[in-house]
Amino acid sequence: MKQLILILTLAFSFITSHAQIGGNGRYPDAPDHTPMMNSTWEAIDKMMYKVTTEGNKKVYTPHYPAELKKLQNKIVQLPGYMVPLNSGRNHSTFMLSVLPIAQCQFCGTNGIPPMVEIFMKKGTIKFTEEPIKLKGKMVFNPEPLKGNAEIQIIDAEIIR
Repeated sequence: MKQLILILTLAFSFITSHAQIGGNGRYPDAPDHTPMMNSTWEAIDKMMYKVTTEGNKKVYTPHYPAELKKLQNKIVQLPGYMVPLNSGRNHSTFMLSVLPIAQCQFCGTNGIPPMVEIFMKKGTIKFTEEPIKLKGKMVFNPEPLKGNAEIQIIDAEIIR
């Protein structure tokens, strides 16, 4: 009887652990959380922060490595997922992430995915959970401690 309970417990554990794994193979209804990495995203992901203390407060100042500095004021192409900054259907400014917003509940388990702030050249783009691809000029925010993202893409346009 003990062996039967042990076997059933192990079988149940195996089934429930596999049911939680997402992907497009064995579980086609599970969302695909494949990062949209390319060489530009890899350079962005290398940005670090210098931590200093002013009084009792920690200050995080962005440090841009040489690989990333090469992209400053250059036109870049980035695939990714929209992360709205404001409520609504249409957006002219939003964050772009390598992972979909549905993945946010898992942020922190493997670090926070790289993101950039997008400023559309003209008009707005309707929110979508599908990946998009943009091109625009990469700039570094001169005062990131006052708000907004450290890395921004300005004059962004959708690439079809």
